[in-house]
Amino acid sequence: MTKLPFRRRHALRVYFGGALAGLSVTSWAQEAAAPASDAAVTQLAPIIVIGTTPLLGIGTPLEHVPANVQTIRGRDIDQQHRATLTDYFASNLTSVDINEAQGNPSQVDINYRGFTASPLLGTPQGLSVFLDGVRVNEPFGDVVNWDLIPQAAINTIQLIPGSNPTFGLNTLGGALAITTKNGRSNPGGEAEISAGSWGRKTAQIQQGGVIGSNLDYYFTANTTNDDGWADHNSSRLRQAFGKLRYTDANTTLSLSMGGADNTLQGSQTIPRSFLDNRKQAYTFPDQNHNSVGYLTFSGEHYFSPNLELSGNVYYRHYRNTNVSSNVNDDFGTVEDDGDINTLQATNDQSVIVTDSYGASLQMTLLGKLAGYDNQFVAGVAADFANSHFTQSSQDAFFTDSRATIGIGGFEPQTDAATRNANYGVYFENTLSITQQWSLTLAGRYNWSKSVVGDESGVQPLLDGNHTFSRFNPAVGVNWNPTSTFTAYATYNEGMRSPTAIELACADPASPCSLPNDFIADPTLQPVISKTFEIGARGQLGRATTWSAAIYRTTLDNDIQFVSSNGAASTLGFFQNVGKTQRQGFELAGRTQYGPVGVSASYSYVDATYRSTWTESSGSNSSADDDGNITVHKGDRIPGIPQNTVKLRLDYAATPKWNVGSNLTYRGSIFARGDEDNQDANGKIAGYFLIDLDTTYNVTKQLQVFASVTNLLNKHYASFAILGQNFFNGPNHTFDGANPVNEQFLGIGAPRGAWVGLRYAWK
Repeated sequence: MTKLPFRRRHALRVYFGGALAGLSVTSWAQEAAAPASDAAVTQLAPIIVIGTTPLLGIGTPLEHVPANVQTIRGRDIDQQHRATLTDYFASNLTSVDINEAQGNPSQVDINYRGFTASPLLGTPQGLSVFLDGVRVNEPFGDVVNWDLIPQAAINTIQLIPGSNPTFGLNTLGGALAITTKNGRSNPGGEAEISAGSWGRKTAQIQQGGVIGSNLDYYFTANTTNDDGWADHNSSRLRQAFGKLRYTDANTTLSLSMGGADNTLQGSQTIPRSFLDNRKQAYTFPDQNHNSVGYLTFSGEHYFSPNLELSGNVYYRHYRNTNVSSNVNDDFGTVEDDGDINTLQATNDQSVIVTDSYGASLQMTLLGKLAGYDNQFVAGVAADFANSHFTQSSQDAFFTDSRATIGIGGFEPQTDAATRNANYGVYFENTLSITQQWSLTLAGRYNWSKSVVGDESGVQPLLDGNHTFSRFNPAVGVNWNPTSTFTAYATYNEGMRSPTAIELACADPASPCSLPNDFIADPTLQPVISKTFEIGARGQLGRATTWSAAIYRTTLDNDIQFVSSNGAASTLGFFQNVGKTQRQGFELAGRTQYGPVGVSASYSYVDATYRSTWTESSGSNSSADDDGNITVHKGDRIPGIPQNTVKLRLDYAATPKWNVGSNLTYRGSIFARGDEDNQDANGKIAGYFLIDLDTTYNVTKQLQVFASVTNLLNKHYASFAILGQNFFNGPNHTFDGANPVNEQFLGIGAPRGAWVGLRYAWK
């Protein structure tokens, strides 16, 4: 491996934040589309160093990275003026799509190559997410709350595919590593306001700068008020983030802190018979209140040009309060005393409070091994969390508008405490066998412990103590016959240990209600992922880049939530369902022709079950007399489209005016509850969306911008689930005695438009 002079390598590390990864076509496209003032940055592409571990380090040369990594810069997100980070992902990243199951734009599921990072408890999680080296999958349920990530503070994001073991637990299908801005690389300040459709109003401010020769600072805060495009799906978001750094020739010390306080209303999925009014909610209220405060101290020091040590220590306090309205599943049943249950609804309230903390330490060493250039990385990590979960339920009835009115007070159902401890030891070694060939070996030993305890004194079956451990290896080979072509092959393994909520809701004889009460905790097996990937990337001339990859990931002992009363019911349990598989290929390209930039990607994902198992899905038309369906090897996993096509066009009409457009096609999917792919409703249709954005620089300080989403005002759904519709009376009033099996849809937003102003200063 060619060594850079110490100061030059240090400058590159500071400039790129250690996060620019394996420039796949997505990131190359953004580099090619950069303004002329960034030309020098583009010229440095052959010597870009990137991070392939959660902690920043010296980095690995791009040509030695055996993966189709995608990189996003913060200014690329700013350019498109997307309301949410997940919206940007869905429109721009290869092999990424979304499920809008909750009916709120800040609570969507992100799917990448068929693996999910979701804010919904009980969703099988398969992606790990890091913010400045700290894992932000919440310890209780491994959920990812996208609304708590400070979008304005993002410097770079890298999406690393596969089961990369160095990123630790839950990296089954990939990892997202996010780094934040600093005052030295982002000097000056700016203020921004915008307004438009659905009463959405935003305001944001950020400021960065240098104090003396060694200190720099950065701060940002934003607020959003959004009435929502549908009934009862408003949002109120408040975020703040700040960082203070000390840097000299050999050392960087950073103290960052942030917080958020968000209230998100959800409209749920609605049955097809409700499509006469796509804005209506099935039942309400459904409110999610997320708040977080976090503090991270990180540092890195070069003992010599070839030896670097980095580490971090963090603390994070998270609180979630959820209130949801539900149809009473037992309506119309005969109770033990012989009476018929006439209770229409329940209001469920749950509170999760988590204190998490931990530390990581990593060493990077450049040197020679058997006469060849070699880079060795070794690290240790320890993460701990204490969570307190309470759940209570209230009897209720429905109004004519399907709002729930409580009867009496909330009755406690569950009071549980969980403690998590995760330890990891990892290494990564890259050996430059020749100038054209390099070999990467990596591995991580994970040890995970989860303790669940009953705090109420009336649910002794809840108590449990579970330990999981495994060593996960990885190997990769890179071939670089020229400076403009790289081919690679890699194999890696990962592990996801069952979460506390899965362990405490795993008894088919004692089903629980998600995301609410716990019952018992039979042992679940950890999920093991094994990924093969081969690919290539290259450059044609100065203006055209491309990438391609073929992959297969197999999961052993995959965990699913198996419903007891049909797919739409929250009553059920978690179980290991054998093997599942995600395989496919992705192609991407980018070219620049004068003022026009064009980037495109196509991804094919074949996500299937590889084992036979039985589940309750009484709303499925193919169910037997007991309401069960049999899932067979080869049946497609619901919610994951096979085909996705994305096109991004940028046109610099004048030096001051830029116009952009995103065109997105997503293929059809099966509904949840149709795991056997046999329901008479069939697939949920695919859709095609066009989004527009434009910016005009009035002066060097003042910019005017506008954006339009769903330009053609398409009616579409990104998610579906089978269930029973209890509102079949006139005007959709409650008729609990005659529920109808229907397909419920997660409806996408109609056309929306916004305008804004941004004023910058030095």
